[in-house]
Amino acid sequence: MLSLHDLGVIRSLEVEGNRVRVGVTPTYSGCPATEVIKGSIAQALRSSGFEPVEVFDVLSPAWSSADLTAEGRAKLEAYGIAPPEEPVHSVRALTGGRPRHCPQCRSADVECISEFGSTPCKALYRCRSCREPFDYFKCL
Repeated sequence: MLSLHDLGVIRSLEVEGNRVRVGVTPTYSGCPATEVIKGSIAQALRSSGFEPVEVFDVLSPAWSSADLTAEGRAKLEAYGIAPPEEPVHSVRALTGGRPRHCPQCRSADVECISEFGSTPCKALYRCRSCREPFDYFKCL
C-alpha cells in the first residue's frame, strides 16, 4: 500500500492536544483526488479521537516527483505502475518522458499508447515483451 507519506504529499503536521492541522500538497493543481485525500485524512483523524481537525492545501513549493520516497517508488512498481524517472521543471517536458522498463517483466521494450492514462498525471504504456499495459507516473 502506498501511503501519503510515500507519495510525498503530506507537507506539515501540527498537533496540540486533540487539535490537528495537516498540510497537503496535491500532485498537480487539477488532481481530482485531492478532496478525497483531504477528506480521508480528516475522517481517519476524527475516528482516532482528534478534534478539531484541519486539512489544508500547501501549494508552494509545488509537488514534484522528486518528493516520492524510494519506498514509494518501489511500491508503485510492485503495484504495476512504472514510477517517474527524473523530475522535470517545465510543462513542455511532461510529454516524451518514458519508463525505464515494464513493471511486470522489467523489459525495456515499451511503447507509449497514450500520453494520458487512468489519470492525467499518468501515461499509458504497453510492454512489447509481455504485452501487458501499464501506467507510467509522469515526471513533474
